[in-house]
Amino acid sequence: MDFLELLSWCCIVFTVGMFLTGLTDLKKMLESQSADNIQFLPFLTTCLNNLGWLYYGILKGDQTILSVNIIGALLQFLYIIMYIRYTKQKRLVISETLAAGTVLLCAWFYFTMILSKGDAQLSQLGLTCSVFTVSMYLSPVTDLVGIVRSGNVQCLSFPLTVATFFCSTSWVLYGHQLSDYYVMVPNMPGIFTSIIRFYVFWKFRAVNQSLPSYKSMHI
Repeated sequence: MDFLELLSWCCIVFTVGMFLTGLTDLKKMLESQSADNIQFLPFLTTCLNNLGWLYYGILKGDQTILSVNIIGALLQFLYIIMYIRYTKQKRLVISETLAAGTVLLCAWFYFTMILSKGDAQLSQLGLTCSVFTVSMYLSPVTDLVGIVRSGNVQCLSFPLTVATFFCSTSWVLYGHQLSDYYVMVPNMPGIFTSIIRFYVFWKFRAVNQSLPSYKSMHI
């Protein structure tokens, strides 16, 4: 097994592991028959991100990107369906889902019907997916500021932080090996935000003695 193949397996294992953390929320919904205290938008935005990168993997013929995002999209579809089933705000959630579907349809039309196939299509899609991924990694920074001010890290998951760090690192190294900056650059903020979380856990470890028990997280 060469280094690139090893990185490929690391990307698959760590990324799928991150996607599977949603099973915790799924279990809560099944047990309580309710979607209360569970956020919907992370499922929806992650699904859009998966579908964008899935198309990028198809255009580039990269089996690692394809495999990861097929699994990720299927899991997010499952989470979304179950959330819609158990939420009390069905109209709002369905409206958000339809809006996201409209955006996805418009993007698909642009990238498949308007852009000519080739490097321009691949580069614009890669740039779009990269910007979206970076925004997902950086969006919780404001929440982290609030956590630092309160000193309460109970809404953070230490295992998920570890998984995010290794996942982002694997993709950065994988993108570097392929000289694919669209894969490498957007995952750098994931390393950065994970290091911040590690610092927050270390700083407030005396206040929060039960770190291993943190299981629920959307940050």
